[in-house]
Amino acid sequence: MSVEETILKRIKRGKKGTIYFTEDFHGEFSQESVRLAFHRLVNKGEVYRLANGIYVRPEVNSYIGPVLPTAEDIAWAIAKRDQAKIIPSGALALNLLGLSTQVPLNLVYLTDASPRMIKVGNRSIKFKKVAPKNLSTKGEISGLAIQALKTLGKEKLDPDRENRLIEVLKKEDQKHLIHDAKLAPEWIRKVFKKAMKS
Repeated sequence: MSVEETILKRIKRGKKGTIYFTEDFHGEFSQESVRLAFHRLVNKGEVYRLANGIYVRPEVNSYIGPVLPTAEDIAWAIAKRDQAKIIPSGALALNLLGLSTQVPLNLVYLTDASPRMIKVGNRSIKFKKVAPKNLSTKGEISGLAIQALKTLGKEKLDPDRENRLIEVLKKEDQKHLIHDAKLAPEWIRKVFKKAMKS
């Protein structure tokens, strides 16, 4: 079988919607032959190119057609591939917690892996390398909350936003909440304590 046929056979064995990287096949074939194979598969409509070196064989909805992974899905797939820890930050963290209705075009993730920027259509994914202590939170919600509040700033934390955040923080594991509060600035720690008391 050709490189193209081998790659397509493997992709078809997998679940639709799975994200593939050209690096997944570099152990078997040359980088150039893999790149050309994916180029041909895109032209034939077998796979979609999401970003440079990132592809998917999408699920197809009978009403809207191909359902492509989101930029967020791509970011988590990259983290899984690289065995890296990532935490959403900036406007993305605010949006995920419901503290902002604005859907950011530029996604920023803190990471312990190499820094990089990836273009996905009209959006971008930025991986910002930080010191390990910034990634040492245990709770998914509490870690996200720290980043969201740092972005928002103490002055802009009005009562409405604070109450909404407290309700979300109540869903976090108490042990994680206690642990992560110790890693946060004092003013954020006070918000966490209100969620613990409730």
